[in-house]
Amino acid sequence: MRAIALALAGICAAAPIPKSLSLPFAVGEKLDYQVTLANGNKVGTAAMWVEGPVDVRGNSALLLRFDSRIRFLLVPGQSRSSSWFDTARGSSLRFLKHERNPLTHDDESIEIYPDERRWTSAAGVTGQTSSGEPLDELSFMYFIRTLPMTPGATYSFDRHFDPARNPVKVSVVRREVIPTPLGELHVIRVEMRVHDPRHYAGEGLIKLHLTDDACRIPVRIESRMPVIGTAVLTIVSAHTSCWR
Repeated sequence: MRAIALALAGICAAAPIPKSLSLPFAVGEKLDYQVTLANGNKVGTAAMWVEGPVDVRGNSALLLRFDSRIRFLLVPGQSRSSSWFDTARGSSLRFLKHERNPLTHDDESIEIYPDERRWTSAAGVTGQTSSGEPLDELSFMYFIRTLPMTPGATYSFDRHFDPARNPVKVSVVRREVIPTPLGELHVIRVEMRVHDPRHYAGEGLIKLHLTDDACRIPVRIESRMPVIGTAVLTIVSAHTSCWR
């Protein structure tokens, strides 16, 4: 959402990348969110959670899940993603996405082969990966939680399984205190810049607010969604052995 060697292009020397992956999330973690527009109007709910471990082609993997359901101007929308994440390799092995709204119908079913640096889709499309530790859009969200969080640090990764989606740029902006339904929380604001022609014109910006502790819980996520524009996911409950 990695015994890890990162393909790092931009780096702040004050925030070295760890050579082994320490996970701030585990099986059983579940995060629930309310979805609002930028003006504060509530339009739906979302959740992220971790299942597993499960077997993928003989490899043990965590199963990362995301599900959002919205209704805007009486029009429903849904987005579901699943990522099979191999913690030993620090890479994705499989990715599924199902998205439905009045403007787009998007289904992805991807098998990823890190050792062979290639991927295939159920639609018959194949490609090469730029990295031996490839990720998908959901596992990238979890991967960011493992990074050193020194304000001012910047990173650039060529690790999305589809080279056309690289580089993914991550900036650690600053520490903040934000209000949530769980109370005021001390967070670190992180900005993630991504390439996704289906959802953004050019480069897309995702703003993450991670708890300023070892858990790095994403308590607020701001991004663009089809139909409704900018959406804000704010945490309403957290079930995790790491936090609270």
